[in-house]
Amino acid sequence: MRFFEHKPFEQKAVMGFGILNGISIGLLNLSLGFNSVGFYQMTKLAIIPCTVLLETIFLGKRFSKRIQFALSILLLGVGIATVTDLQLNALGSFLSFLAVITTCVAQIMTNTIQKKYKVSSTQLLYQSCPYQAATLLIAGPYLDKLLTNQNVFGFKYTTQVTVFIILSCLISISVNFSTFLVIGKTSPVTYQVLGHLKTCLVLAFGYILLRDPFSWRNILGILIAMIGMILYSYYCTLENQQKTVEAASQSSQAREDESDPLMNVENGSAVVSSNVGQRQMSPVWSKSKD
Repeated sequence: MRFFEHKPFEQKAVMGFGILNGISIGLLNLSLGFNSVGFYQMTKLAIIPCTVLLETIFLGKRFSKRIQFALSILLLGVGIATVTDLQLNALGSFLSFLAVITTCVAQIMTNTIQKKYKVSSTQLLYQSCPYQAATLLIAGPYLDKLLTNQNVFGFKYTTQVTVFIILSCLISISVNFSTFLVIGKTSPVTYQVLGHLKTCLVLAFGYILLRDPFSWRNILGILIAMIGMILYSYYCTLENQQKTVEAASQSSQAREDESDPLMNVENGSAVVSSNVGQRQMSPVWSKSKD
């Protein structure tokens, strides 16, 4: 349909990325299925510090104290608003650990691959989605059977169920587009911050539209989380502006050094005097040698 240009690149990178993304999606769903909602929210909160740690260790990225402080405020607020019951079990905890690791690595790869191979979010999604879909198609039914003892193909798919599955798939496509776009243009950490904003909005709209139960704890948590998001946005903008100013000043300094006539004259004089000195010294040296 010519919405974007097809741009193939290294097949191994695409395949590995697509399979890892599929595994990440599957593990997140399994984590939700085998844990309480409270523990699942704790799992999602762990993604930001894990991403920061991995980028610091393996990519050498540095997060300032201000950014770390803003992220801490954000996580505290979301934790107060969403984490209720923490029911632990061995299988659920193991699945959550794997989900956090694979999600962090997949989101970091989403950012690094787009920058390394100069591809857009749509081009990367187009290249990787067949591997992602194949991974889930092969592993999904088997894991369902193993963990729940139910066969996904034995379910009675009514018209209503089929319509909701199709609707869910269409929404998921838009989520994938937005995910790859945001991570490519910003960073994995910023995408997670945006995800926690979504969590707060879900709570707020659930109360406004569906009259879901809402407590002062939810309100307090959302307010604290919003403060953390505002601080994070402000500090990121501030640091980006500082980087832009520093880069511009370095560039202008380099141009001034190249175009400064006095510097050129001084450099030329130094070269001339150096040559003269060498010519004057050479006969003396030759005489002494003779």
